[in-house]
Amino acid sequence: MPDNPLDMTGRTVIVTGATMGLGRVIATKFLEQGADVVVCARREPEEPVTAGGREAAFVAADVRDPDQVAAVVEYAVGRTGRIDVLVNNAGGAPPAETATVSPRFNEKIVALNLLAPLTFAQAVHPVMSAQQDGGVIINISSVSSIRPSPASAAYGAAKAGLDSLTRTLAHEWGPAIRVLSVMVGLLRTEQAHLYYGDEAGIEAVGQTLALGRMGSPEEIADVVLFCASPLASYMSGASVPVHGGGEVPSYLLATTGEVAQHRPGSEP
Repeated sequence: MPDNPLDMTGRTVIVTGATMGLGRVIATKFLEQGADVVVCARREPEEPVTAGGREAAFVAADVRDPDQVAAVVEYAVGRTGRIDVLVNNAGGAPPAETATVSPRFNEKIVALNLLAPLTFAQAVHPVMSAQQDGGVIINISSVSSIRPSPASAAYGAAKAGLDSLTRTLAHEWGPAIRVLSVMVGLLRTEQAHLYYGDEAGIEAVGQTLALGRMGSPEEIADVVLFCASPLASYMSGASVPVHGGGEVPSYLLATTGEVAQHRPGSEP
């Protein structure tokens, strides 16, 4: 193992949906560790993705379009001759009532959150499988894959499918390619107020988690970097929960209304 197993110098990394939010932070993390990073999104960012005086290459692409996905892969290989890590980060969904949402809406959400990662994984497979040291595919999943997801039924179902896909590809494509998913919990981002209200609301939601706070995109990016590194060399087919311990069981809130007193070590 190298002296610094997190050093990504000489590695080529593709991060989808990386011009803003979590994806941008993940791309920045790999840049900081020396990787050659290619980011893609439908629209070019107002500011390039940079870190340590280095800049990620940008390719405009809709990850739901197989031809555009193939173009991103071709561009990355043309730059360095290899692809070592694919981070399928592009995804998401606006809230929508399941009883009335249109079939077209559901199709788009499933296409973005499940079919697009599969298409991208298929596109990098020939490159990674031919490399002596293979490659790593990391799918960004969500806790919505393992718990009810009201007002985002298609999204939760797609993320559950993404975790299943992770396990399947790990067996089909191993040992050359490791495949993992990072199951993201509640994050405190620049848009948190749109979902949780003011600072008091954000703090209150954070208190429902075992660690008593929401996570940060940087903490998720650290786990993604670890999964891509030799430190995780015996990990494949796993969905890694990064959710602050998860949400407190609802029956505790219903019976006491207090979260903190149910944390380990909080009893008098």
